[in-house]
Amino acid sequence: MATQLGPSPGSNSNASRPLPRANTGSALLDWISDTSIALLQLERRFDPFFRPLFDALFRDLGERVVTGLINMGRRNEHLALAEERPPQDADAWVDSIIASFHEQMRLLWKPGGFERGGNTKTHGIVRGEFTVHDNLPPELRHGIYARPHTYRAWVRYAGPGPYVTPDIDDVGFLSMSIKLMGVPGPKLMEEERFTQDLLTVSTPTFVSPDVRANAQLQRESLTNAQIYYFLNLRQPHLLDFVMQSLRLKTQSSPFEVEYFSQVPYLLGDGQAMQYSFWPTSKRRTPIPRLPFRPPDDYLRDAMVAALGQGDVEIDVRVQLQTDPHLMPIENAGVLWPERLSPRVSVATLRIPKQKFNSPGQVAFARRLSYNPWHCIAEHRPLGNQSRARRRMYYELSKFRHDMNKVPHYEPDGSETFP
Repeated sequence: MATQLGPSPGSNSNASRPLPRANTGSALLDWISDTSIALLQLERRFDPFFRPLFDALFRDLGERVVTGLINMGRRNEHLALAEERPPQDADAWVDSIIASFHEQMRLLWKPGGFERGGNTKTHGIVRGEFTVHDNLPPELRHGIYARPHTYRAWVRYAGPGPYVTPDIDDVGFLSMSIKLMGVPGPKLMEEERFTQDLLTVSTPTFVSPDVRANAQLQRESLTNAQIYYFLNLRQPHLLDFVMQSLRLKTQSSPFEVEYFSQVPYLLGDGQAMQYSFWPTSKRRTPIPRLPFRPPDDYLRDAMVAALGQGDVEIDVRVQLQTDPHLMPIENAGVLWPERLSPRVSVATLRIPKQKFNSPGQVAFARRLSYNPWHCIAEHRPLGNQSRARRRMYYELSKFRHDMNKVPHYEPDGSETFP
């Protein structure tokens, strides 16, 4: 039986608004941060004119060089494949992250209109079909990949957080969250019984290497001056800044970029993987009006146009861990090299032609909770960032739902919208 859902109460908190100014307590530091943002936003207007050539010549080489420099500063702990080694004081860092998000969300949103603390602006939530390929090699046939099957899915495309800005003014990455439905078996979080969530971002490595650094990033985010997480005299993250910058750009459409899990997951017992999503089409949507300002929501407009014309297909790939040091579990800032383990196609995500831009369907995204621990044991998340996300995502989702006075909702794919 179909479930009809209407818009959530409250104002349209997903509407674009200007980026708030830095508030570090220092006029000089505020000026440096705000000026760097203004220069970045100006660069975004010209980025598409030179970025394809830059990426072709330097992106992959740059990622290899930066990864090598990061690894030079790491100690080989001689771990086994898929072995975890939790850092000390991890719970305290998670407490700090949650507290920072709570404070910032209260500053940004009003009750009834709370948005997510991260991956905040919803470009669209669309129906999809996740089809597992036949004849996969035995080492890949675990969990949802154990047999050929098609799962229904709700796929949410979003921009960065914690703000909802015009698309041209964001920092230049996208996220894609997939909620598979009808997945059998016990789940590691009991709040959802039949789902498997897959979370991805358009950068292959996490913005912070571990939960301690993540806590530092969220503290700087409270002042709207995230640049001082990277440019920090006591705890600098310059290599992470360069690695992220190699993928940050003016996006043309959420359907036209690669997405990465960034962190590892189990693929059966004693085997770790990362997954990624790759568009099968080489088409690139022209960004209107550049180098002048495009429409605030041009990325959603590109999605609407694409799904008005036909289906979108995305290749799903898995990369197995083969070297515990060079493909670490506990450091999410290290890119797993394909020369050690190529990415293998395991499934296809098809987003059929559809209309999805009704207010009710856009608001539906706020009802959902995506959490990597909405999963079966065969795909348990690995590493300190993933362990942190179990409690962090749960508590922040509950906080958001409580502030909006809506209960947790597990979809089944039968939802319809007026």
